[in-house]
Amino acid sequence: MSTSNKTVIKSSIPSKNIVYIPNLFSLTEANTYFEQLRQHVDWNQETIRLYGQAYEVPRLTAWYGDEDKSYTYSGITLHPVKWITPLLKIKKRIENISACSFNSVLLNRYRNGSDSVSWHADDEPELGPNPLIGSVSFGGTRPFQMKHKFTDERREILLQHGSYLFMKGSTQHHYLHKIPKTKRAVGERINLTFRQII
Repeated sequence: MSTSNKTVIKSSIPSKNIVYIPNLFSLTEANTYFEQLRQHVDWNQETIRLYGQAYEVPRLTAWYGDEDKSYTYSGITLHPVKWITPLLKIKKRIENISACSFNSVLLNRYRNGSDSVSWHADDEPELGPNPLIGSVSFGGTRPFQMKHKFTDERREILLQHGSYLFMKGSTQHHYLHKIPKTKRAVGERINLTFRQII
């Protein structure tokens, strides 16, 4: 994987199958994409059922991708919206440095510190035996926490405005991850996790 002249931080990376590039997108690019995605993505407030009760997912989401690439997680089935130009440009950028292709993307919009995602692994069957996850972040910096499924190992990576986190190989077999809630004042954040639906 080529990272050109970008900086790769490894100090908090638990595995060679995870690469973090904090400045893949310039500040101007990141600002532009953030505004384009806020305005033009078809955002939704999904609902999940837990123990017979309905709860709103604590963030806004959207699913874009190739025509036949639906995705199911936490009892929610998402059918793809047709690609828009900003997503295609971002996808091309990360595919060029990741040596792989993506056919879909899950977008999460964290409006404030109360929006979050709980512990999980991106290991649904349609992602294949070794899922490829290309995660792009725009907006406020939030901690990306990881914990090993079978040991006490825990890590934290601060996902910055314009950053790229690439997870491959056996990462989803061994690690859970989350974006925790925070009472700190944090800016709105949009995260894109590009995927290969098989």
